[in-house]
Amino acid sequence: MIEPLFVRKAPERHEWWRGAVIYQIYPRSFADTNGDGIGDLPGITAHLDYVASLGVDAIWISPFFTSPMKDFGYDVVDYCAVDPIFGTLADFDSLIARAHSLGLKVLIDQVYAHTSDQHEWFSQSRASCSNERADWYVWADPKVDGTPPNNWQSVFGGPAWTWDARRGQYFMHNFLSSQPQLNVHLPAVQDALINVARFWLERGVDGFRLDAINFAMFDTALTDNPVAPRSNRRRSRSSDFQLSQHNMSHPDIPLFLERLRALIDSYPDRFTVAEVGGDHAEREMKSFTQGNSRLNSAYGFNFLYASKLTPALVSETIDEWPDEPGMGWPSWAFENHDAPRALSRWSKPGDAAAFAQLKMLLLMCLRGNVFVYYGEELALRQVEIAFEDLVDPEAIVNWPLTLSRDGARTPMPWARDEVGAGFTTGRPWLPIDAENRAKAVDTQLENEDSILALTKRLIAFRRNSEALRWGSCRVTEASDDLLAFERIDAEQALVCVFNFSGSAREWAPAQPDRWQISQAVNGASAWSLPPFGGLIAERIA
Repeated sequence: MIEPLFVRKAPERHEWWRGAVIYQIYPRSFADTNGDGIGDLPGITAHLDYVASLGVDAIWISPFFTSPMKDFGYDVVDYCAVDPIFGTLADFDSLIARAHSLGLKVLIDQVYAHTSDQHEWFSQSRASCSNERADWYVWADPKVDGTPPNNWQSVFGGPAWTWDARRGQYFMHNFLSSQPQLNVHLPAVQDALINVARFWLERGVDGFRLDAINFAMFDTALTDNPVAPRSNRRRSRSSDFQLSQHNMSHPDIPLFLERLRALIDSYPDRFTVAEVGGDHAEREMKSFTQGNSRLNSAYGFNFLYASKLTPALVSETIDEWPDEPGMGWPSWAFENHDAPRALSRWSKPGDAAAFAQLKMLLLMCLRGNVFVYYGEELALRQVEIAFEDLVDPEAIVNWPLTLSRDGARTPMPWARDEVGAGFTTGRPWLPIDAENRAKAVDTQLENEDSILALTKRLIAFRRNSEALRWGSCRVTEASDDLLAFERIDAEQALVCVFNFSGSAREWAPAQPDRWQISQAVNGASAWSLPPFGGLIAERIA
């Protein structure tokens, strides 16, 4: 066993966000106050005491802007207005004020790669080839045979181009055809987006999560994407048959991020995190967070789309982000609104309760920021949604080979025995199944053995641990079943150990008598790890 090494002394002051725990709220599904079956901003505000009781540092609220909701808020009509189904700007101001009074920071989504086709910018752009906003979106002439200008495919399936008779051209869309691609290469478009950020910063938001930011720019030569090599990877979308090299990931994206960061830095203590998916996510995450002039952090889909959680996956992910000068700061999520619930991906039904504990322990031990998706603290599982009940366009188009985003977006169960599980007095926009209803907040609040209680304890431990929040990370073992890594800061050394199997394992560090168990799950003790057992031990001598 390699002895832990103490590293450089940590700075005396760390930014609030470094090592933070951030709670993601999907507003449609969190809490409904007017009985229409859809969550709203007042519902979030009414439950902020609960969120604060978890011990998290911040909340991230998914889009609540004016939208036709074809992609449930990620198709924006007005970046600076609240959609009436969620409330008003006054409701948002009240939410901000209440969150800040509870010590919670507030992050909101910014969607800069595309808008809704109902946005006034697009309405003007499509009107002619010569108006003021004609080039604000990506337009191209057809090939001589009338087909799209190149072979680019939409993430949601089918060509990334839709014909528009008004302009006699195709417009580009990386997602739905109702989400036309903004031409973020254009300085005027960048100016408009930066003004959007300024609007929300002036209203008191503490930062932004930038949605699909690596889709913000493209190859202006419209070069065909190359064919993807054959693999065992399941292909459920037309975009899976090509490498997305030219419709995204343009090298000028960091230059736009530097412009955005310059604005954000004019407001104190703000935070920016990018969502980065795709074949080159790790490379782009590092590029987008390099130095001090771009974004503070970025997260990819290392865990979100993983069908299995393994020591090798965790080890490889940790190794990508060493504690070195110039290296960016990562963020991690096991669940979010775009991926099936982790317990349903990673555990068998009979192991779910134990695995939920191990999973939460692991999440709180990772170096970087960590996101907890609403209901993850209750160990919610993926809900099977019948085809006739699906509302997510991705799920409908790709049925039955779908990521089942609807099943991860079902309403928060607040009270087991109330109508609508305490989420709504009306008919919820997505069904609440019996298994998740049984895990409602009111059934776990007073139970010290619940996953909710464990989540609170682990968040508190992380918050008070310099090694977990800011320390370096080094993997010391990653076998088929066992994972061990060190978290070390100037004043604290921890070892974090996890048994990923359904069988008992033994593991001990060198000089085991110099370590003291600080946290344990599923009956783990020194140095015995029952099935799905895990522990954190602190060096005491």
